[in-house]
Amino acid sequence: KSVRGSDPDAALYWLAKMLHGGEDILFIARRLMILASEDIGNADPQAIQVAAACLQSVQFVGLPEARIPLAQGTIYLALAPKSNSAYKAIDRALESIRQERIQGVPSHLKNVKAEDERDERYQYPHDYEGHQVEQKYLSQERKFLELSDQGFESELNRRWKAWRESKKN
Repeated sequence: KSVRGSDPDAALYWLAKMLHGGEDILFIARRLMILASEDIGNADPQAIQVAAACLQSVQFVGLPEARIPLAQGTIYLALAPKSNSAYKAIDRALESIRQERIQGVPSHLKNVKAEDERDERYQYPHDYEGHQVEQKYLSQERKFLELSDQGFESELNRRWKAWRESKKN
């Protein structure tokens, strides 16, 4: 929680306590992997790479040296911008699947032509300006993702808003 709270000193203290107490170093590295996606996500897309490198390093070198990549990963993650939008979005999508009628794949996305949709054809996005094209990807539109303004996620949010605006024009 101290990593989530962006306090590297507290995070290092708790890491040291876990190491001193004999906690499994792979468990610690796996928790950093989860934290990189759950609490940082696309606010810093490199966080998952740092955590994966940390896990790989820990597996490769073992203790006592594993304390160093664990500390490096912990510090990086503690100081990374935070966003849990991916965590929330997948939970919303899973809840939709559990609670609502499952949607069928729109026929233009299949390689089979439906009798009642002869005029609707799949549009290959790379054939269009900006490699984007407006077409239905769900039978019924759903909104799961709510991006934050943290770190790189603000850039993703800007791109997404620009795309939605271009669809209106």
